[in-house]
Amino acid sequence: MRHDPMLAILTDLMRRVDGLAGQRGHLSVMRVQDEVDQIRHIARAFHLDAVEGLAATLASALSLHGLGPVVLSYLDLMRDAIAEDLPVADIVAVLPRASATVTPLRA
Repeated sequence: MRHDPMLAILTDLMRRVDGLAGQRGHLSVMRVQDEVDQIRHIARAFHLDAVEGLAATLASALSLHGLGPVVLSYLDLMRDAIAEDLPVADIVAVLPRASATVTPLRA
C-alpha cells in the first residue's frame, strides 16, 4: 500500500478538530486558541483554504468572545471542509431500480 502524505495531513487535521470538540468545556481559551492556530498553520502550508479560513475566523471569535457555543459550530464546519478533501472509498452499491431514474439537481 502506498503512503499518501496528503491523506496523513487530512487525518491529522481531522484528529485535531475532533479532539477539540471532544474536550469542549475542559480546555482553557488559551489552549483552544493554540490548537486552532496549529490547525490554521497546517491548513495554510498544504493549501487547504477553506479549513484555514474557518480556523482564522474561529481564532478571531475566540479572541473577542472566549469559549462558547460558537466554537462547536466552527469545529463542525472545519470537519466538513476537511472531509471534502478526504478521498472517498470506491464502493459500488447496488441501487434499487426505482432509484436509478432519479436525476440529481444542479444549480
